[in-house]
Amino acid sequence: MSDEKFQQANELNIQTPHAPWLVKFIDIYQRLSIDNLHLLAELYHQDITFIDPMHKLNGFEQLAHYFDGLYQQLSYCEFTIEQVIAEENEAAIYWNMSYQHPRLNGGKIVNVQGSSHLKGCDDKVIFHRDYIDLGAMLYEQVPLLGRIIRFLKRRATNS
Repeated sequence: MSDEKFQQANELNIQTPHAPWLVKFIDIYQRLSIDNLHLLAELYHQDITFIDPMHKLNGFEQLAHYFDGLYQQLSYCEFTIEQVIAEENEAAIYWNMSYQHPRLNGGKIVNVQGSSHLKGCDDKVIFHRDYIDLGAMLYEQVPLLGRIIRFLKRRATNS
């Protein structure tokens, strides 16, 4: 983790004392890569429910398989946690994801804002739901489809 990201993570933790599972989530996600996916076992409960715009996964085995396949496709992926709102065993995390996929956006880095709703249990995350604009993350990054979506967005706002 870069010094700047470490300082940001520390500032998030100093402002509000967070539960250990949440501190661990912030730390691991800001340094997660294909080389350390084993850290997910420290983070997620065996009975994790994970939901994103494309999947609903139940159990750590499904989640680990999903992350392994996802990260194998990426050249680069980094999360920057921007804000944390937490109360007891629940949290809302607002983040920026920067990723690079060789077949999307001409192989250039894509930045996408998103948020996660988390619930903790037994010092691990038992529920994780991501909210993200799938169009900005994926569809707009495909050459022909991206042009069509951008055209439709312009038309919708100019009518």
